[in-house]
Amino acid sequence: MTRNGGRLLVESLMALGATKGFGVPGESYLAVLDALHDTTGKLDYVNCRNEGGAAFMAAAYGKLTGEPGLCFVTRGPGATNASIGVHTAMQDSAPMLLFVGQVGTDMKGREAFQELDYKAVYGTMAKWAVEIDQVDRIPEIIARAWSTAVSGRPGPVVIALPEDMLTSVTDKEPIASFTKTEEATPSAQTIEKATALLAGSKRPLVLLGGTNWSVEGAAALQAFAEASDIPVVAAFRYQDQFDNFSPVFCGEAGVGMPAHVRRLVTEADTILAINVRFGEMTTDGYTLLSVPVPAQQLIHVHASDLEIGKIYQPTIGIQAGSNAFSKALKPVQGDWSEWRKTGRDAYEAFFDAPEQPSPVDMVKVMHWLADKVPDDVILTNGAGNFTVWPNKFFKFGKKARLLAPQSGAMGYGVPAAVAAKVAQPDATVICFAGDGDFQMNCQELATALQAGAQPIVLLLNNGIYGTIRAHQERHYPTRISGTNMINPDFVALAKSYGFHSERVSKTEDFAAAFARALVSKSGAVLDLDISPEALTPRQTLTQMRDAALAEKDKK
Repeated sequence: MTRNGGRLLVESLMALGATKGFGVPGESYLAVLDALHDTTGKLDYVNCRNEGGAAFMAAAYGKLTGEPGLCFVTRGPGATNASIGVHTAMQDSAPMLLFVGQVGTDMKGREAFQELDYKAVYGTMAKWAVEIDQVDRIPEIIARAWSTAVSGRPGPVVIALPEDMLTSVTDKEPIASFTKTEEATPSAQTIEKATALLAGSKRPLVLLGGTNWSVEGAAALQAFAEASDIPVVAAFRYQDQFDNFSPVFCGEAGVGMPAHVRRLVTEADTILAINVRFGEMTTDGYTLLSVPVPAQQLIHVHASDLEIGKIYQPTIGIQAGSNAFSKALKPVQGDWSEWRKTGRDAYEAFFDAPEQPSPVDMVKVMHWLADKVPDDVILTNGAGNFTVWPNKFFKFGKKARLLAPQSGAMGYGVPAAVAAKVAQPDATVICFAGDGDFQMNCQELATALQAGAQPIVLLLNNGIYGTIRAHQERHYPTRISGTNMINPDFVALAKSYGFHSERVSKTEDFAAAFARALVSKSGAVLDLDISPEALTPRQTLTQMRDAALAEKDKK
């Protein structure tokens, strides 16, 4: 049987297990679109409105499912628009495949219409960037790309598809199947060495993060931590990978890091770091642990050898899968119960924030949501001060998930919520979005409408770019520039996209509005009236400004 490159690509992806793809159509990959015409119900193409939104969806899909999220975009502008999703997938360690149309092989190197050198553009942004110049090599390269995306530290792979290659005909067969590589398992001697180091500690700490956690692996780590009574802290935006209701869970090391989490990291004498890449936010700008040799004894466990010793030289470096390592752990005993209890008590106390100076009080909203949402809820968010609510004021149980970008990318929340509904249509998916964040990708509500994947969006509307305003008030008090916004009628906008929508003007109205959103068959956008003063849970905008002015007067 002969087939063109577009059909061979699609059939190979299906053989690898792909069932969903996100994209914006383009003339440079018409042969792929033609092949997708015949795969409805087996490999569905989700038609998006912007390549950035499509790439965010693929990144979020990969993070949620553990399988590569697929994104298809055209050359040049499509590729550059999609780059934000590639960067986000890389920082999130989320498996993703970005397929980009390319100019014909006979035109390369001439700066032809919309031509890009994809290896140069994506070389430092993705795990691998490759161009398929020969149609017969499609099965080989797609299999390698899939394996690269899911193995070691998962991440994005970019595959450029020259237009004439896709239309070329071949008798090459698609790849037959894919077998995922088994996780590396630590030796018994390695486990003994690591647990002995922990047992000899006075203030041990477990720090976990990353993707690729299985239910069994997460359960094994929790059982070890609870049996050993060791406090557990999650890396930036990975608190959904550990049961927050466990008595050993003590919080998240990320933006707006609580003081007690900072103390746990800095005062620990031994840190067992599993599946952590030691990003800037988790380490508070690489200040919580000294570079390159921390004061704390460090046991660094990661599936990728490239992560071990990349920033911090560990006392013990272990190349192993997070699940295999956690299953091999044996409980240890020590005199640190008060150390763990102090951390847990401080975590619980953090939820008792003061009443907010705002028409809608998000402290009360989050307390109400905690009691009402299903155990398997999926929360998403982009970037902004508003993210403190889903990231710090919600406890994630064993089934709940958080899709939030380690890259701090605005506009991620809405596409991620759409991707979550595509992946799990029956799940309750709630997107938290600021008004600035929402407008980065609100057009993807049309994608949600067309795909029948409509989440609930809680739009925290305060009329400012809050994070940047906070920086301005702290560093340039009273000199406000570029952070005020004039917004559209969000209720009318959401209704035009077929969503149920309403304005919530006071806290007391939220419960009834959310109940209506929850039963809506068309998703919902709730426009919450948030005061700019309620910029952080414990410090108002005015207090920030006054503190900065007082400090300025001292100088």
